[in-house]
Formats: sequence, C-alpha cells, structure tokens
Amino acid sequence: MLSRIAESLFWIGRYIERSDGTARILDVHLQLLLEDPWIDEDTACRSLLSVMGSFPPEGLTTVRREDVLARLAVDRNNPSSIAYALQAARENARRAREIVSTDLWETLNTTNARMPRRLQTDKVHEFFQWVRERSALAVGLVDSSTSRDESWQFFTLGRAIERTDMTARMLATRSLTEASGPSWTTILRSCGAYEAYLRTYRGMPSARNAAEFLLLDRLFPRSIIYSIQQAEQCMRAIDPRDDRVGHSNTVLRALGQIRNDLEYSPISEILGELPLHMDRVQKVTREASEAIRGRFFPTQAEPSWIGEIS
Repeated sequence: MLSRIAESLFWIGRYIERSDGTARILDVHLQLLLEDPWIDEDTACRSLLSVMGSFPPEGLTTVRREDVLARLAVDRNNPSSIAYALQAARENARRAREIVSTDLWETLNTTNARMPRRLQTDKVHEFFQWVRERSALAVGLVDSSTSRDESWQFFTLGRAIERTDMTARMLATRSLTEASGPSWTTILRSCGAYEAYLRTYRGMPSARNAAEFLLLDRLFPRSIIYSIQQAEQCMRAIDPRDDRVGHSNTVLRALGQIRNDLEYSPISEILGELPLHMDRVQKVTREASEAIRGRFFPTQAEPSWIGEIS
C-alpha cells in the first residue's frame, strides 16, 4: 500500500474518533455547567480547555460556556475542535479517494458540508448527538464494507489509538474540580458504558468499579485496555515481525509498557493519581503515533492537537 494512502486511512480513523470523543466530553461537561449552579464556570471552562489540549482566546478575563463551544466545537482552525476533525477527515478521504468507498466519501463530504459555523444555545445537545451519529455511520460503513486488509488495519489502528487518548481525557476530566466534577454515572453514560457496566457489576456505579471498567475491562470496546489491545493487534497484522528477543517494534513496545503498567497496578493506586496516569496514557499515544509516522509515513509531518495544520 502506498504510504500516502495508508497515512490518510490512519488519520481518517483518528479524526472520526476525535470528533466523536470531543462531542461526548463537551456534551457531559457543558450539561453539568447548566445543572450545577455552584460550579465556578470560568475555572471549569479553563480546565476543560486544558484537558482537551486547547487554550482560551487571548484577552478573555472570564471564559464562559459559549467560549468553550466556539473553541472546541465550531472553530475550523483549532485542531482540538469537532469542526476541524470533520474537515480533516474529509480532506484525508479526498487524498485517498481511489481506495475510500463511495459511501464513506459521501458521508464524510456531507457531514463536513452540514457542519454549522455557529451553534444556538438551545440546540447544543442535538448538535453533539448529530456528530456522534455521523461518526457512527462512517465507522459502520468502513466495518461493513472494507476487506480486512491493510486499509482496514490502518483505519482501525488510527481509531484505536485515538480512542485510547479520548477515554484518557474523559477520565482526566473527572478530576477537573474534585467537588464539582462529573459523577461516575455521568462519565459512564458519556462513554456509552452505563448499561454495559450495570450488566457487569450489577449495582450502582462506585468510583473503584467505574474506573476499573473504563480502564481495564477487556470486553468493553471503549475501555483503555481494549483499545490498546486492538491497536496492538492491528500493528502486528500490518508489521508481522517475529522477534526472537524482546520487541524491535517501537509502537508495540510503547503500547505494551503502558498496558502492563495499568493491568498490574492496583486500581486504588491508579484512582489516587488518576490525572497522572491519564497523562502518561496520552503521552504513550503520542509516542505511538510518532513511531507509526516514522515507520510508515516518513515523508509527512504528523497532524497534531495543537499548533500544526495538516
């Protein structure tokens, strides 16, 4: 497969997952701002922007809900925003048009064309729901109509790495402001994990069980461990080295190290330092992405959360 095509498929997967994850995080936290009158809106909004790798516009003394929406939802020049991710997914599909299916191309093209430039306050929840539905449609089209060859592996590898990162960000927001952060029930619902959690633990969410489920459950597709294992499987399919000693594949080495750290650390220890552990997960996803770029797309600059426009 051409490096250009593989890179585009990898980033289509990442950008679709990024738009979905960002919509979920914003939906939860902006709804929380409306429901809890005791939350300091400026502090919560600045913390949320920071977790998402973004910054408030210069000159703002107080950051409001509307500023977060403008920055993370509809700003087409901010790599952390939904609009940027949908636009970038469409542009990468255009670059790989000879291998991207017509259905996927039309879905990404239509989604980008219908992306609003500003949001009405009373339509915010409907917008986030629309983003999640369009992301699910794009992923479903790929899963149902793509042969399980390198094209599917690169797309899924991108999704798995991005989902690892987005779930880590979701969990990191739990500690934004300890007194007013989202409840574990809210976090589970935002990940689409509430019903699956109830079937697994058969009880109301506790901090220990909810964190354990989203971090370590090997059967739930949005858990960090599941996403890391999926990325490892895709990487082995793409680059099936049979090392006699250790791992020469830097991607597998980075993913394997963080997976072992999470699996073999007591959940109480992870909960006690949750932001620190989630920062490490995000760092590993960046290292893995950089290793993939160096191994398979060496001629291209890596799209970034901040500062670079692909």
